[in-house]
Amino acid sequence: PGRTQFKVVIKALSPKEVTRIYTPRPLDRNDGTFLMRYRMYGSVTKGLKIEILYGDQHVAQSPYILKEPVYHEYCDCPEEDPEVWQDMMSCPSQEPQITEDFISFPTIDLQLMLKEIPAKFSQARGAIVHYTILDNHIYRRSLGKYTDFKMFSDEMFLSLARKVRLPDVEFYLNVGDWPVEHRKANDTPGPVPVISWCGSVDSRDIVLPTYDVTHSTLETLRGVTNDLLSIQGNTGPFWENKTERALFRGRDSREERLHLVKLSKENPELLDAGITGYFFFREKEKELGKAQLMGFFDFFKYKYQVNVDGTVAAYRFPYLLLGDSLVLKQDSQYYEHFYIGLKPWKHYVPVKRNLEDLLEKIEWAKENDEEARKIAKEGQLIARELLQPHRFYCYYYKVLQKYAERQASKPEIRDGMELVPQPDDRDSVCSCHRKKPLREDL
Repeated sequence: PGRTQFKVVIKALSPKEVTRIYTPRPLDRNDGTFLMRYRMYGSVTKGLKIEILYGDQHVAQSPYILKEPVYHEYCDCPEEDPEVWQDMMSCPSQEPQITEDFISFPTIDLQLMLKEIPAKFSQARGAIVHYTILDNHIYRRSLGKYTDFKMFSDEMFLSLARKVRLPDVEFYLNVGDWPVEHRKANDTPGPVPVISWCGSVDSRDIVLPTYDVTHSTLETLRGVTNDLLSIQGNTGPFWENKTERALFRGRDSREERLHLVKLSKENPELLDAGITGYFFFREKEKELGKAQLMGFFDFFKYKYQVNVDGTVAAYRFPYLLLGDSLVLKQDSQYYEHFYIGLKPWKHYVPVKRNLEDLLEKIEWAKENDEEARKIAKEGQLIARELLQPHRFYCYYYKVLQKYAERQASKPEIRDGMELVPQPDDRDSVCSCHRKKPLREDL
């Protein structure tokens, strides 16, 4: 568009309604597409009018009219019919990872889990949270002392319950790093369905989008952290102007990361790798040195990004894919919910677990610039599709729905569970037009 900026104006359709809507400047994705974000601090009942102006001209079929009530994030007004909601959200009919995760669990015995899970999982790792969702209210109890990350799951379940009526369901969420259920389907006793943020090839956990991408989505335009959208408007210089080296910055949470630094010292023309914080291998700091912290947007000044596991899958991977650098991904037993949609050599370049072929792969990328650029672009496009905010909501809902369908008995509020209240939102008015069923009707 040159120097002239697009301007986006979003306002209530009815002149009688006034609401605060924050609309920062559009994000330029440097490929002829732009991302527009907005956050509402109030709801409208008649709808919204969205105008996209270039100078003073309407462009891109502007204006757009949304004719239904539009609610702000903290308005508790769930759609009673999940089919209508999923249709409205353009949820995919199938999520291959969910289908795969539930193969081991044709029925779910809540009584058995109540006996087994607190005894088996809460003592050793102590990072299990027991949830029951009943009548669209969320109840939970913590099993163990390492459950602080429940704030992230609470936040998402509450947000989802404000948008759609959730099925009655009782489940156990592992808020620790590692997947926990390692029994095979034909073992006696067999595996139980624990939900985790990260899966692995040798475990049977049911995977949800990680707390990181979930929180990033919920906090868009509210927090100061990078989110999956802001990354897309800050992908550094154009491909031909990027530094032709591979980059890595991160903590010392896996030995291969230390090996990266050694490779970098020996091959500075190919690789720039540094450890920014020592926690696991403190004795190595003297030998390897400590690198300065680097803003994430600055990563994309480099053509190639090295993705090496941390304690489990490196949760930066979705962010790296959304940039426009080529991702060199270490082979890993760990995966997040969306990896199943990715193919090596199409969306990223695979690197052996022990990194012995990393330098060779960087050399390959330098010698095959057009091919490397194409893989980087394909990776970016698939990540843009799979990591859209609505896809996370759809995914969470589908996991709960599939789980609920397989329960062999009714979920209950167990001893020690407390209600997780919806946040009190005094800032914004919320008048819900949907009829909430009265207690007698239920």
